[in-house]
Order: sequence, then C-alpha cells, then structure tokens
Amino acid sequence: MPVQHTTCYFDTFITVAPDSSATAGVEPVVRPGAEPSIAARTYALIAAAPYRHTSDEVIFTVWADRHRIAEIDREAARVEFFGKPQACLRASDLGKRHGWGVHSDTAGRVALYAIGTPEYDLFASGVSPLDGHPVTVLAALRSRR
Repeated sequence: MPVQHTTCYFDTFITVAPDSSATAGVEPVVRPGAEPSIAARTYALIAAAPYRHTSDEVIFTVWADRHRIAEIDREAARVEFFGKPQACLRASDLGKRHGWGVHSDTAGRVALYAIGTPEYDLFASGVSPLDGHPVTVLAALRSRR
C-alpha cells in the first residue's frame, strides 16, 4: 500500500497568522450565485460539527465536494489524494484572514475559536480551556513572506 500522508495535529492549537489584520472571527462570505470559497466550505463543515471531523476529513471533503467526486468514488479518491502531501489547516484562510484559531483534540478532531475570545486566549497561551491540559501552539502560515 502506498504511503498515506496526513494533515492532522493532536492536542494542538493553530493561532491566527502573525501578519493577519483580523481582530475577530468572521464567517467567510459566500456571494449569491457564486461557488463557496475553500475557506467558506471549511468553516461551514467545522462550525456545524465541532470536534466531529479530523483535519484530514475536512480537507478531503472540501476538495472532493469542490471537484464533485461522487460518494461511491470517494474512498479511492481519498487514497490517491493522501498519497501525496497536502496543505494543512495552518495554510487556511480561516487563520490567515478570517480570525479563526483551530484546535485539534487528542483524537485529531477540530473546532474553531475566534480570536479575542477567552477560549482563544487560553488556547494561545498553551492551555486547553476544555480540560486544563497543555496544548502545542502553532501559528497559521503568514500571507506574506
């Protein structure tokens, strides 16, 4: 079986990018009649079910939906998709532009926290507000070099 790559983090909080101008978490706008952006699709999937999906599930589902991969073909497409490295949620516009931090729990399932909230601040300090345990803190990738 080919090597399968992952985008999952565990017990990790991804903060908003250091060069982001975001001061609050803002839901990505979907223009009427336009396809939702990757950020909008990612936000909708995570916000609708916090701690239900792993990063791999979110990233693959967004990709498969955008490429209109039929449900019956998704397992084979997933194996091919993760057969090569993929960008993780640190590269998402949610953390670069929209003001959302992403927490991955011990099972790699993700939830969003808006910058400027007490929960975000505690996660960013390296402590989970959910259980008081330490979390690894990483920043979303910068938009500019």
